[in-house]
Amino acid sequence: MNQNWRSAVGRHLLLLLVPCLLVGLVSGEYALPLLIGIGAYLAWHIKQLLRLHTWLRERRPDEAPPEGYGLWGEIFDNIYHLQRRDQRVRGRLQAVIDRVQESTAALRDAVIMLDRDGNLEWWNRAAETLLGLKTPQDSGQSITNLVRHPRFKEYFEQGEFRDALELPSPVNDHLHLQLQITRYGNSEHLMLVRDITRLHQLEQMRKDFVANVSHELRTPLTVIAGYLETLLDNVEDVNPRWLRALQQMQQQGARMQNLLNDLLLLAKLEATDYPSDNVPVSVDLLLLSIKNDAQALSAGRCHRISLEADPHLRLKGSETELRSAFSNLVFNAVKYTPDEGEIRIRWSGDENGAQFSVTDSGIGIETRHLSRLTERFYRVDSSRASHTGGTGLGLAIVKHVLLRHRARLEIASVPGKGSTFTCHFPPQQVIRRG
Repeated sequence: MNQNWRSAVGRHLLLLLVPCLLVGLVSGEYALPLLIGIGAYLAWHIKQLLRLHTWLRERRPDEAPPEGYGLWGEIFDNIYHLQRRDQRVRGRLQAVIDRVQESTAALRDAVIMLDRDGNLEWWNRAAETLLGLKTPQDSGQSITNLVRHPRFKEYFEQGEFRDALELPSPVNDHLHLQLQITRYGNSEHLMLVRDITRLHQLEQMRKDFVANVSHELRTPLTVIAGYLETLLDNVEDVNPRWLRALQQMQQQGARMQNLLNDLLLLAKLEATDYPSDNVPVSVDLLLLSIKNDAQALSAGRCHRISLEADPHLRLKGSETELRSAFSNLVFNAVKYTPDEGEIRIRWSGDENGAQFSVTDSGIGIETRHLSRLTERFYRVDSSRASHTGGTGLGLAIVKHVLLRHRARLEIASVPGKGSTFTCHFPPQQVIRRG
């Protein structure tokens, strides 16, 4: 209440008390006139309160406030002006909301708002086309009850939304979608869904082309390698001038066969999401075998190779695929570590899952190359890769094997000091034995 209102109340009370005191002075009774006056004053205020309550409850839009006098007249007018201002603000906000909804409704990508528990709050028309959401009956439903793909449920429950998820549409198997979830506000979720069917088809065409070409090239390469081997086995019958050429042909043929084998392995890894032979793997024994192979590969280079593996940790997955991924990392460390260098292989676990790491004291890798190392045929130094006989597909194979085992690869390197490649496996892939 401002100063003017307090003055008005004071004047009203003064105007009430003075006549009551005069009547009391004439009659000799002060209490009764004061009681009657105060009662009348309270009754008048109660009447004004009832008028205010009736107006607020029953008023129609833009209906003027009731007539009032003095203080109550100001109250009626101020409430009316506040309501009109609130209506204008709400109108502007509603106009903004309508424009946002109209613009998002026109998007080809689906936009879905979820609460912190994953229940549907709002979505645009594209979400109904791509995901089959229905208005209004799906409002408040859990998104995992409507998008029932196992990979999406796992993706949402894990809460790790750094990477997008690709899966077929629940309403049309011919549509392929990319889903990206972002947290905002009070842990609410904003889900964006794109139709990437065309990109998926192009990627599938590329995979099919590589797989078919690789299969077609295996037979002629096998024939060529067989004849070269026959000729070299009978080297005494071969013109000495052709000996070096035949040896180089055999070397390059073997390299080509390794390349085709890696391409076929990649095609196989990309064909399905999860390994078919998903069984517990004794990683410590697997790494011991890989360590022995690494020492044989090192031969006379005198590398110091150490292994530290927790025998109580096993992995759910394919032993063949895990051997391929782990051996790629270990053998790369042997190839790119100078003579008498150190290579440490470690397998351990904690509350976040399990980690396999390979640390070397090799030449290291510049930071600008790290993000592209898992790309196919990407080489930091093409001449060095050719010298070591690499195909440029090793880390791509590692990446795909880890994806199939719900794991990720982390690379840390300092030029001139060495590198560390770490594979992080989630807890659901790890089995602890007593």
